[in-house]
This record gives sequence, structure tokens and C-alpha cells, in this order.
Amino acid sequence: MKITILGAGAIGGLAGAYMAKAGHDVTLVDRWAEHIDAIKAHGLKVDGVRGDLHFHVNALHPGELEGPLEAVLIATKSQHTIEALESVLPLFGPDTFVVSYQNGFNEHDIAARLTEAGLGGLERVIGSIPNYGGALVDPGYLEFVHEGAIQLGEMTGERTPRLLELADKLSALTEVQLSDNIWGQIWAKEVYSAQVVFSALVNAPIRETLGVERYARVAGAVVREALEIAEANGITVEAFDFFDPANYKPQTPQDTQKLIDNINHAVWLLKKDQKPDAHQFKKKGSGIWWDIVYRNRPSEVRSSNGKLVDYAAQVGADARLNAKLCEMIYEIEGGQRQLGFENYDELEAYVASIGKALP
Repeated sequence: MKITILGAGAIGGLAGAYMAKAGHDVTLVDRWAEHIDAIKAHGLKVDGVRGDLHFHVNALHPGELEGPLEAVLIATKSQHTIEALESVLPLFGPDTFVVSYQNGFNEHDIAARLTEAGLGGLERVIGSIPNYGGALVDPGYLEFVHEGAIQLGEMTGERTPRLLELADKLSALTEVQLSDNIWGQIWAKEVYSAQVVFSALVNAPIRETLGVERYARVAGAVVREALEIAEANGITVEAFDFFDPANYKPQTPQDTQKLIDNINHAVWLLKKDQKPDAHQFKKKGSGIWWDIVYRNRPSEVRSSNGKLVDYAAQVGADARLNAKLCEMIYEIEGGQRQLGFENYDELEAYVASIGKALP
């Protein structure tokens, strides 16, 4: 299987590096010319949870790519998904398929564009959730921030030969878990990630945001509403790793304490593989925080969690907390609001004002 990864940042770059090391046919493609030039000239430097490593992996500028393509993994930020897809549509062959290897609700958008182009539809699309984390620090340099499995599944729910082969190749990086309901798992990731968005309202490590009970209660209220949006859309939200949807429906103070304990455990899991004495991590928060603070660019909130608000509107579900949270992030990105704990105070007051505080 010939694998082309569009987007050579942390998620795509790490997958490509480890698959190349295992001897698989993989090519990294990225529009950041300096990054591709650095990989071509010196290989890919990776440090972080697995130590200091160096990989040789084939890398091309977008204009250098030739077809026909086979497995196309789109690992760009969610807002650039269709733009990345457009760049390779002329290189499609009869067996080309696309994997949304990123955050967000992108699979149906990809299928719709393929249908418009006369290239098929959802049968050409595989969904995924890469649950490991990292950062693109500088050209040719990635940081591996935390371990995590990959969920992978055909949008049709089938166990196809291409799915099994791709899973085998991606296992060079980490554990791959096959799913018969990948759309439900994608929803689960986006529901859960509402609290990740919440953590990006301040410039502080996660132990000072979700790791504080007062703030975790506010984040829990936002995730509970996101879960209600999913259910209103008829989605069976799947549990994964450290996320169990049942924990986000507290009826009693004891239930809420169980939720807080679960959030604390999730924070611990994200940090357990890090060895601060061996490596001082540059990425200390979420990918959203990284984009806002380190990269000084818009995050993918509009095209991931913002879509959650859109899904709520389609079925008349209440999305006031998630809409408020997204608006606060947009204001930070636009320079109308500063990062700071006062944002938590404001959102906490809003949660109480609309009667959505946890018991």
C-alpha cells in the first residue's frame, strides 16, 4: 500500500516517520516549504516521550506529488481539510481512498466533495481518531508529547482489506483499534474535546486548568451539554480510553465527584509518559493552546467544536455553553479578549446563570 500523508505536522509527521522506519511506502506532503526542505535535507528530528530520535522519510512539496495515489491521509488542521483534498483530486485513481486523520467532523464533508467531483462518496472514506499528541516545533523538528492509540474504521462499518492493511502499517507507531462505529467515536472525541477547548482559555498547564476541581466542574458542564447535543442528533457516543460518556451525566454530588476523579485521572494519563528530568516539553497545553500561544494563528475550533454548535441548531438542541465557549476562543484569536483565569470566572458565572451547574 502506497501511503500519502497531507500535513506533516505532529500527527501526520509521527505516523509517517514510524511507518517509514518500518519499511512502508510513505510520503509526507506539506505546504510549509521550509519544513519539507528541512526533512529532505536532514531528515525528521523527533524528541519527547520516546527520547531523541531521527527519521529518514520521503517528503515532497505539494507540486511534486504524482498520481495515481492510493491511501491519502489528510492530517492537516480541520479547517484546511477540503483545501488539502482539492490539491490531490487530479491524482485520484480507481482505488484511491481518503482517511480523515485529524480532529473534527470532516468525513461527510470529504465524501460530499468526492461526490461533486464524480469520484464516489462515503465508500472512499475511512474515519480515524489519532489519540497521541505532539507538536511541530520548527522545520524538520517534531515533539512527541503523549502516547495514545489510533481508532480507525470504515464509514460503512465494514472490515475491508484496505482497512486491515492500513491498520497494520499504522501499528508501527502505536496501537490501532478497529471500530465498527467510527462516526460515534469521532463524535465522542469532539464531545470530550469541549473540555480541551475550555483549557485553552488561559495560558497555563493543564494541571492548573482541568486539574483544579472548580474549573473541572465548569468544563464538565460544557461536556455534558455537548453529549446532549450528540444524543439529540441520534448519535451513540462511544467510550474510548479515559472518556466514558456515562460519567458526564451526574445526578448527585457523588456522581460529580466521580466525574472530577475521572478528569484528574485523564490529566494524569496525558502526563504519565513524560519525564521532565529528561526532556523539557515545549508544548504544555492542547493543540488549540499551541496554535493560539505558540503559533499565533487561528485554531481549528471553528471547524471542529464550532460544528458541534451547528449540529445542535439543526435539531433544536441547547448549545448555549458550547456556543459561549467557542465565541470566547474566537475573541481570543481575534485580539478582542486576553487569555486569563478571568475567562473561567465569566464562564462559571454563565453556567450558573442558565442553571447548568453540575450537582
